[in-house]
Amino acid sequence: MMKEIIELLIKREKSIATMESCTGGALVSAITDIPGASNVLPGSIITYSNKEKIKYGIKEATINKYSVYSKEVAMEMAERITFLMNTTYGIGITGQIGCLDPKNEGILNKIYISIYNTIESSYNNFSLEIDPKLSRRGNKAIIIQKVIEVLLGILEKSSK
Repeated sequence: MMKEIIELLIKREKSIATMESCTGGALVSAITDIPGASNVLPGSIITYSNKEKIKYGIKEATINKYSVYSKEVAMEMAERITFLMNTTYGIGITGQIGCLDPKNEGILNKIYISIYNTIESSYNNFSLEIDPKLSRRGNKAIIIQKVIEVLLGILEKSSK
C-alpha cells in the first residue's frame, strides 16, 4: 500500500512529511523503503521529547493544556511539519507505547495521529489503542499499517 501512496503522490505532484514521536521514525522509514520516495518526501523530524516538539513549533501551551499525548498536539505536529518542509500533507504521531513517562501525564497505550492536508486546510484525526502484550516494534508496525491505510483512503478520495 505504501507503494500506491508514493505513486499517487508522484502522479499528482504532491508531497508529504512526518513529525513522529513515539514511533521514532518508523513511518518515514516505511516511506523511504519505496523507490521514488525522494520525489515526494523532502524530510521528516523525530521529536521524541517535549523540548524538541517546542523547538520545532509545537506550542508549550497546547502541551500543558491537553498533554503531549493528545489529538491537539498531533494536529499541531501534522500542520507544523507541512510548514517546515513545505509539503502538501503532514502527519503527526504522538502517544505512549507501554511506558509511563513521569514527565508527562497521559493515557498509556493510546496513540494519536493527525494527517493534515494543506490544500483543503483539513485534518484527519484518529487514535489507536495498542496491545500491551505486543513488543514496541510490533505495536509500531500496527500503528504504521493503520496510518498507511488511512492515508491511502484520503488520497483515493481527494481531488486529483
